[in-house]
Amino acid sequence: MSGGRIGVLTSGGDCSGMNATVRAVVRAALTAGLEVVGIRKGYRGLLEGHSELITTRTVSNILQRGGTVLQTARAKEMQTPEGLQRAVSQLQTLGIEGLVVIGGDGSLNGALALHRQGVRTIAIPASIDNDIPFTDMALGVDTALNNIVHAVDCLKDTASSHDRTFVVETMGRNCGYLAVASAIACGAEYAIIPELPFDLGAICRNLRQRFEEGRDNSILMVAEGAASAQVIADQIKDRIGFETRIMVLGHYQRGGSPSTFDRILGARFGVAAVDALLHGDSGKMLGLNCSELRLVELESVVAVGRRPIDPAMLGLARTLGI
Repeated sequence: MSGGRIGVLTSGGDCSGMNATVRAVVRAALTAGLEVVGIRKGYRGLLEGHSELITTRTVSNILQRGGTVLQTARAKEMQTPEGLQRAVSQLQTLGIEGLVVIGGDGSLNGALALHRQGVRTIAIPASIDNDIPFTDMALGVDTALNNIVHAVDCLKDTASSHDRTFVVETMGRNCGYLAVASAIACGAEYAIIPELPFDLGAICRNLRQRFEEGRDNSILMVAEGAASAQVIADQIKDRIGFETRIMVLGHYQRGGSPSTFDRILGARFGVAAVDALLHGDSGKMLGLNCSELRLVELESVVAVGRRPIDPAMLGLARTLGI
């Protein structure tokens, strides 16, 4: 593909580290003698023709920025034969011989669909939910966890000052990874996640006992797929003996300057994606496995669906009394 042209897009939910990845794709491609087309607003932008040639100057000073300079959007049209064919046609018109797709499960499905239509694609997992299979960590997860930990550390200060329980709601859809990992990192008392049943009565009894023993504050992490923070707070406020407040972190978790881990991971993913295209690979996703990057067939990724939480992490939480 030397002397050819590749495209890069960010799709679905944004996350910190996407810009570091785009920058790496561009620099690696230009070093290899390729032109790079940046497709704006994900698959929707591809369908609508929003694209431009990217240079090193274009990606200058974006490494430390959260979100994605290419912007992102969802496009249901990609799930239709007509929309898919239009996307293929647009790529052909642009002269794009290979496409790097950065995003979550919907984006990976789109990359696989394009691959099946003869478009050379390499996907990079990017989702703060960390629910993508065949990778230990997706892009953006580490930054999201750091954001959560910072917020909860601040909460613990005020919780101890006012004898309060805080119920903190994390994102993650139907995956409880963020709630469990942040509970371990923050020293929270409980993590309520969709993967496991929970007994609110038992939780209230234990919180009440903590209060009677003089421990005057507590933190409950709740994954959005398990329950809402407001519902949990309303049910426990009259049973535990001290005030209950909620904090819904929402999209705060997605933003902010990417952590060092996400910057380096993004750089590794971006360079490896270009290398894979140069070697003729297609229809594959890059995954991080025990610190090594490996290519996995998108067919396998899509077939598995959602990645389960590591049982070792759940075991660690239990051992720590969470």
